[in-house]
Amino acid sequence: MRQQTMRERGSARARAIPPSGIRKFFDLLLTMEDVISLGVGEPDFETPWNVSEAGIWSIEQGHTSYTSNKGLLPLRQLVAKDLLARYGVGYDPEEEIIITTGVSEAADIAVRALVDPGDEVLVAEPSYVSYSPCATLAGGKPVPVPCPEKDEFRLTPDNLAEKVTRKSRVLVMNFPNNPTGGVMGKADIDAIADLVVDHDLMVISDEVYSELTYEGRHVAVASHPELRDRTVTMNGFSKAYSMTGWRVGYLCAPKNIAELALKIHQYVMLCAPVMGQMAAIEAMKNGEQEKDAMVREYRQRRNFFVEGLNRIGLPCHLPKGAFYAFPSVAGTGLTDQEFAERFLTEKQVAVVPGSVFGGSGADHLRCAYAVSREDLGTALKRMEEFISGLVRA
Repeated sequence: MRQQTMRERGSARARAIPPSGIRKFFDLLLTMEDVISLGVGEPDFETPWNVSEAGIWSIEQGHTSYTSNKGLLPLRQLVAKDLLARYGVGYDPEEEIIITTGVSEAADIAVRALVDPGDEVLVAEPSYVSYSPCATLAGGKPVPVPCPEKDEFRLTPDNLAEKVTRKSRVLVMNFPNNPTGGVMGKADIDAIADLVVDHDLMVISDEVYSELTYEGRHVAVASHPELRDRTVTMNGFSKAYSMTGWRVGYLCAPKNIAELALKIHQYVMLCAPVMGQMAAIEAMKNGEQEKDAMVREYRQRRNFFVEGLNRIGLPCHLPKGAFYAFPSVAGTGLTDQEFAERFLTEKQVAVVPGSVFGGSGADHLRCAYAVSREDLGTALKRMEEFISGLVRA
């Protein structure tokens, strides 16, 4: 019998998933100087001091042990109260909410709680890079559902209907969207609800950018009366409260689904770090003013940057949420990969090719405007110079 190589001994599922396309550019920019990074999907603000102080206090008081697998009850109660007040969605903090180690863990355990081998997982894309690999690792088959620019990057019932089959089990959505900034309003959610119900789908809704909504108010998928018990809602503290490194998120689901997700969480994570949970409690109690100030600044940066992109010849829709602009580079003669690589090496500005977020993102760039307006202005200047050089060539 032929002896297996070490590579063949590795998991076929792990071998099937590609490395993150975002990390390629991060690794390259670490070797360079004077780089402006519009590629990092995290706030440039420090965590509000009162929030950090709550985490420090928890350590000083010796609160460094495990918590309940579900997380601290006071935090779950605050999450339940907030979701009911903001979006009209009620969850039982005792049975339907789990505090997770960031939204990334929530996505992983949600998919594994719902997907069996061979199930199809519909992914509205462009999408954050982890959803399809999560489906693959769970034994499912990711199926992209395009949300093109002509639809303002929203999920439409026609595009969803084209991809649904008898094997479809789960629909993964992320609105406000990373990387496009697209949002789904009440009418958009109403429009897909019948399809979700008729095809007996569960929905995993990543709403981590919900509080970074600039036009109107965010509408939670679970607020639709027919979708509440079909939806796993994920959110966290990374974006709205500038707490990316604290690694605190949460998963909300009907009791039977939450119980399944909790079993997986117990084995792979046990609980989120207690000091991060204590900081999150302070954020929810006393972080509103700081959060609102950050959102106001993001809105101003968005307006400045998107206007600049359109002015220099990179068409860009106005993102209504998150902190990403998603301009088209189709008219430059370069692919999004070529543009991003050359722009980084020739002009020292890091952006992310849209194609790493799925085929629907091709010919676009993800540009995070979670940097200072001074850096955004410099990036625009360098981008204009780069495009002018392409025209002259």
